[in-house]
Amino acid sequence: MTSPASRPSRATGPGPAGASGVGIGWRLEIDLTVPRLPGLDFVEIVAENVHPDHVPATLMALHGSGTPVIPHGVSLSLGGADPLDPAKLARLSALASAFGSPLVSEHVAFCRAGGIEAGHLLPVPRTRAALDVLVENVRAAQDALPVPLAVENIAALVAWPEDELTEGEFLSELVDRTGVLLLLDVANLHTARVNFGADPVAAIEALPLEQVAYVHVAGGVLRDGVWHDTHAHPVSAEILDVLAALVSRVGPVRTLPGVLLERDDAYPSDAEFAGELAAIRAVLNGAGHVRA
Repeated sequence: MTSPASRPSRATGPGPAGASGVGIGWRLEIDLTVPRLPGLDFVEIVAENVHPDHVPATLMALHGSGTPVIPHGVSLSLGGADPLDPAKLARLSALASAFGSPLVSEHVAFCRAGGIEAGHLLPVPRTRAALDVLVENVRAAQDALPVPLAVENIAALVAWPEDELTEGEFLSELVDRTGVLLLLDVANLHTARVNFGADPVAAIEALPLEQVAYVHVAGGVLRDGVWHDTHAHPVSAEILDVLAALVSRVGPVRTLPGVLLERDDAYPSDAEFAGELAAIRAVLNGAGHVRA
């Protein structure tokens, strides 16, 4: 095990192990679409949906073609007070080993308490006490995993009234204390802007950008003044604007991390998928920041 005192606080050099280019979330519903998408650089799988001993043949073929595969967990509950489930950690480890993944990712969230499963990713109170719990759980996960861990900021519909830190401050201190990597979801920064008035650019500027392993982009919808991160709608121009703000600030610091498009429902045509990926690629190349 790595002791807390020996953990690096920040990565140095051009950037951490992670993904590069443009990727997409692999889902069984689009398993035939994904290999047809032009210029795809990596994919991400939901760890709970892929068993390491029974990998779908289409996904194994994608891996065999040289496409990096990143396992992404959704139920580890890193922000919860309950001990981490060893079986969930073992599954993430086995998937990382099966695909030779450069890292695995999870969420700054909790989804269970007192034996009750919420079925959703719930926001962690941004308090010192909650941060201490999160730090210990992240350290436990790091010790159990064979590859680096990246943690993602989530989309939330509610905020805790006792929050003591901004999201940027909270994540920065988490990185300082654990050396964990970040999976930065720019769509979720947009969600926080709409739902809570948080400035996404200020959040970006508060983060240790050298720790960003890769980035998520996804679509959502505004209903009754609340932004819902549905993963079932096209990526809006406003979200691409947040991505552009990140790109403009990461560029001087290091090479750009990879950006992954998430879609979990209402899957569009191949052409629409390709168009969304092209719009993301244009932002990364500095050629634009609105949807094509």
